[in-house]
Amino acid sequence: MTRPAPEPMQVVKLRRDTALAALAGRVPYIRFLNITFDRRGDELTGVMHFDEKLIGNPQLPALHGGVTAAFLEVTSIICLSWALLWEDVESGALSRGDLERGALPRLPKTIDFSVDYLRAGLPRDAYARAQVTRSGRRYASVRAEAWQDNHARPIATSNAHLLMAPEG
Repeated sequence: MTRPAPEPMQVVKLRRDTALAALAGRVPYIRFLNITFDRRGDELTGVMHFDEKLIGNPQLPALHGGVTAAFLEVTSIICLSWALLWEDVESGALSRGDLERGALPRLPKTIDFSVDYLRAGLPRDAYARAQVTRSGRRYASVRAEAWQDNHARPIATSNAHLLMAPEG
């Protein structure tokens, strides 16, 4: 019995990058906040690139708390959606053409979202990662953490409960 040759790594990486771009491209607020996602295998890190419009307190200056919360919420939703899509992207069930046409499942909706602000966000890039703590058919729980220069000193953490989109 012969096995089919594995796909070249460039094809797999292109499919992953196309899937991530299609996923993040569905949310205009991601573009407004200038958030990008750095992908390493199946792990995503959100990067919110600094812009003056993100400052909430010009006296300090510090990032606006709403911007920090939105960054954590967006990261939670995209990371959950990425985790759900991972198998289809890896297996090739979602082709590059499907992804470019936007053939993706609907994004989860926020049920409940809480943020713990730990320190002021400085006027520089911020990073965030989310971990799915529970994922079922109806809802999911996601914990996220944002930091700037030192991952061990987060500026905020969040807990989200998200309603899963119905299948089909």
